[in-house]
Amino acid sequence: MKDVRIIKRYQNRKLYDTFQSCYVTLEEISQIVREGNEIQVIDNKTKNDITYMTQLQLLADQERKSLKPADTELLKRVIRSEEGTLTGYIRGLEAQLNLDFPTAIVPRPETIAAPKVEETTMSPGFMNSNVNLNNIETTTTTLN
Repeated sequence: MKDVRIIKRYQNRKLYDTFQSCYVTLEEISQIVREGNEIQVIDNKTKNDITYMTQLQLLADQERKSLKPADTELLKRVIRSEEGTLTGYIRGLEAQLNLDFPTAIVPRPETIAAPKVEETTMSPGFMNSNVNLNNIETTTTTLN
């Protein structure tokens, strides 16, 4: 496993990679994560861990730069989901599809022995009933 790369965020909002000993951009941090490295972003003044908020900012930045049309229907489903959060929505999808990623958050006890997708019922408001699971792309499974 690779070491965690510490990124310091200064008051001027500059990001400093302590591994490379240089300032980095959000795009460069995205590339570090894409390469499989773990990061931890620390606010240099408060010493608070701001990794989660920085990663959200990375996603928002990538969405802004995307050439594909924005999918507001997807965002509405996320907002209307049980938790109303992106991470909650994705965790719910992972549980419904019985996906188990090595770096995934430890599954909740109720999802460990979950029935197959065909037998699973979704909680009200989790997702719109018109979602077509045949269009979901995965690297390990093709749903038909």
